[in-house]
Amino acid sequence: MSAQTAVVTGGAHGLGEAIVRRLHADGYRVAIADLDGAAAEALAKELGEAKGYAVDVADRAAVDGLLAAALADFGSVHVLVNNAARTQAKKLMDITADELDAVLKVNLGGTFSACQVFGAHFAAQGYGRIVNMASLAGQNGGTATGGHYASSKGAVLSATKVFARELAPHGVTVNAVSPGPQDSPMVRSIVDDVDGLARSIPVGRLGDPAFIARMVALLASPGAASVTGACWDANGGLYLR
Repeated sequence: MSAQTAVVTGGAHGLGEAIVRRLHADGYRVAIADLDGAAAEALAKELGEAKGYAVDVADRAAVDGLLAAALADFGSVHVLVNNAARTQAKKLMDITADELDAVLKVNLGGTFSACQVFGAHFAAQGYGRIVNMASLAGQNGGTATGGHYASSKGAVLSATKVFARELAPHGVTVNAVSPGPQDSPMVRSIVDDVDGLARSIPVGRLGDPAFIARMVALLASPGAASVTGACWDANGGLYLR
């Protein structure tokens, strides 16, 4: 089989960048979509066999355009990683209706729309892998990430299940990865006492984005055909089930 193409939203920075680099190292051609189009293009240029796109996943038309552009540039698409997300550290009772809407449009709306758009394409071709980035916050209610972020990620977990059920007969798997606190710029930007946070985790350390990327790559692989509707946790023992 020729090289497969993976689309990663929110792929220019942080965990998304780690996922892009892992998939690229594994031989995928990568379409890097990000609100920061310049950063996406710069990363694509560095890697080669990649393209960067400025995309706001909250805009359904932009998601349609992303699929069309990736198909035009690469000829085929096989994998979608829904990583784009918006978070805001704010007290629960102070979250405004506009702030709630803004977070839900990206985290749930963007993921849902991309699952529809790419899922329909994958079903038509009889093969596809979708990996949604969930979060520990969506499982335990969250802490510093904001109640609207936690709520949106809980909804992503439910969306993963409904799309997995719908697309399973068509050779398309849909799974989620649910990281706990990672040693990442985003976590460090919203947590004042990172060392204290690490001590509160049963394993005594923050997660490694490179390992999360390997989990995503495994679920995105052709060999993961029997895994769908699953959520793989990596939270250091903060949430056990």
